[in-house]
Amino acid sequence: MTGATISYPPVSDARRAAIARKLGGFARLCEVGIGRRSEVAAALATAGRDVTATDVVARDVPAGVGFVRDDLVAAAAREDPGDAYRADCVYALNVPPELHRPLATVARRVDAACCFTTLGSDPPAVDATPLALDGGDTLYVVRDPGGAVVDR
Repeated sequence: MTGATISYPPVSDARRAAIARKLGGFARLCEVGIGRRSEVAAALATAGRDVTATDVVARDVPAGVGFVRDDLVAAAAREDPGDAYRADCVYALNVPPELHRPLATVARRVDAACCFTTLGSDPPAVDATPLALDGGDTLYVVRDPGGAVVDR
């Protein structure tokens, strides 16, 4: 970590492409905490999916991706998390353990699938099914109504 900026290791294009392929079965998706790495959201939007991204600070997002500034923890505390989260799948990439539960809560409240990747060696802080993906990433599936992720 350098000052207030966290430095993450590089993530290969193959890893991001594998995540986009796995989530590509959903028509509407919400990427929570998009940060500066928007490759998955961009790939999903390019493939014709309706993608909205959220983050606690304003972010530039790729063409075809909507953006809503919101705090996941605050959204989880609301009875109605908000329109940004009304999707078939709510997902987050490189999410720290303290945000696993709020992410799962938001997805449950909007009746969406819920998937995430961790910061590498962090285990999931909620019950989740791990899926090993091409490129070496693990996608954790918390909710999968209809088997759109696990059975795909």
